[in-house]
Amino acid sequence: MKHAWIFLLAPLVLTACESELPAAGSPSTGEPAAGQQAFLKTCAECHGTSARGTDKGPPLIHKIYEPSHHADIAFVLAAKQGVRQHHWPFGDMPAQPDITQDQMRDIIAWVRQEQRKAGIH
Repeated sequence: MKHAWIFLLAPLVLTACESELPAAGSPSTGEPAAGQQAFLKTCAECHGTSARGTDKGPPLIHKIYEPSHHADIAFVLAAKQGVRQHHWPFGDMPAQPDITQDQMRDIIAWVRQEQRKAGIH
C-alpha cells in the first residue's frame, strides 16, 4: 500500500481533465471558421489545405475518421500525444504541443463540418 495515495488522487486529476477534453462521441462546440484557420496554420502541411490528405499525411475527410470510429477525443489525444501509424502508411504523427484546447475544439468543429458536407456523417 506504499502508493495508495495514487488511487485517492487519480479521481481528482481525471475530474480536472474532463473539462478540457470533449466527451467521446460528443459534438465539438468549437467555431468552424476559426478551426479552418487554425488547421491551415498547424495541420495543412501534412493533411492538406482541405483536410483531404497529402503525401505526408492522411485525409481527415474520410470515412475512417467519422465520429463513430474516431471520436473527437481521438483528435485531441493525437494532437496532445501524437499517434502511432495505424490506418495509413505515413508513419507516426508527432504531438502538436502548440495547439491550444480552444484551437482543437475549433479544428474538430471544422473537420466535422467538412465531413458532413462530404456526406461522411
